[in-house]
Amino acid sequence: MPTQTLHIPTADGRADAFAAFPDGGGRHPGVLMYPDAFGIRPVLREMAAELAGHGYYVLVPNIFYRHGPTPVVELPAYIGGEERSAVLARLMPLIHEHTAERALRDADAFLRFLTARPEVAAGPVAVTGYCFGGLLATRTAAAHPDRVAALAAFHAPVGADGPDALAGITARVHFGHAEGDVTPDGLRELNRTLDAAGIDHTSEVYPGTAHGFTMSDTDVFDPAGLQRHWDRLLPLLKGALAHG
Repeated sequence: MPTQTLHIPTADGRADAFAAFPDGGGRHPGVLMYPDAFGIRPVLREMAAELAGHGYYVLVPNIFYRHGPTPVVELPAYIGGEERSAVLARLMPLIHEHTAERALRDADAFLRFLTARPEVAAGPVAVTGYCFGGLLATRTAAAHPDRVAALAAFHAPVGADGPDALAGITARVHFGHAEGDVTPDGLRELNRTLDAAGIDHTSEVYPGTAHGFTMSDTDVFDPAGLQRHWDRLLPLLKGALAHG
């Protein structure tokens, strides 16, 4: 599986990034994969490579590049317990500084870079994201309806910007929620908002999961939740993107 370490020019500097794509040359549908707040690390590289193996060019940017290259903060090999709390304490100021305005400037740069890669096929792309990265993916799809054909976000605060922020989405959508991340009433309200906006979507709670369930290097990892994520993500991309 070919992989690359790249640098994306942005309005505020250069974002380092990881890319994975299929063997054998040719051009493939593009996927912009936003990591969770812990950032690019072995588990994200593995997930990008897994997705690339299904026929996609997958680009994973360092969303906190303004604070330095990957790793922006030192991470333990296993993120759990007190170490998890300590890492999150270091990351929270970066999350708060990463405003919607910054996110949208970056989204434009990331999409422009992705679609210009020689390995990427012409046409719309997909955006995916995990945790905070799922919110960034949602903002990207809403801001670029002509460029994003599929949106998937997992254990993510996708409604954090309010219902009006979702109205611009024209992509096909899947939101996979952790059990503790949304109440039944909150899920119904979100889904009503998506219905009212005419968005082709699925939005569901993954039973028995906790926030961060897709990440195998954390203490909340749920293997069944990760598999359910693939079972939802792959058909979404295949249906929305040509040649995937």
